[in-house]
Parts: sequence; structure tokens; C-alpha cells
Amino acid sequence: MSPQFLGSLLWLALLFGIMYFLLIRPQQQQQRRRQQMLDSLREGDRIVTTGGLHGTILRIRGEELTVRIADQVDVKLSRSGVAYKLERES
Repeated sequence: MSPQFLGSLLWLALLFGIMYFLLIRPQQQQQRRRQQMLDSLREGDRIVTTGGLHGTILRIRGEELTVRIADQVDVKLSRSGVAYKLERES
């Protein structure tokens, strides 16, 4: 193998390493944290949907949540439609 080929291969490996640590790995960590948050949802948790609605989880049946967004206004929502969980007020 020629030194020029080895140099090119080294640069390619270095570029892949940089891309992995700057783009791929952080995205995988973010997906892992999101999945943990979705798995930890419980009845009574306050959430915000991806559409921006605030509500409280009333029931969980598999991947379907029943969320109260106002007095006597309940909506069914897919678990993946939850943007984030609000912290409980003390």
C-alpha cells in the first residue's frame, strides 16, 4: 500500500470518528432518554403533548393514553405524542 492511500484512509477514519462523536452518539443518547421518559409515564403525571397541549394522564392502555386537558375534556393520545413530562410541584 502506498503512503498516500494510508494517509487518505487515516483522514477518512478521523472524519468518521468526529462525525460519530459530534452527531451520531448525541442523537442516540437523546433517543434513549426520550424512550426512558415515555416508558416511565404513569397515571397522574402532568405532560405536554407534541401539539403543545398540557394535561394529566388519566389512564394508560398499552400505547394509548387518556389525557385530561380541561374539566370534563379527555382526549386519547398515542404515547409517542408526548413531548415531555412536567415535574411535579411540591
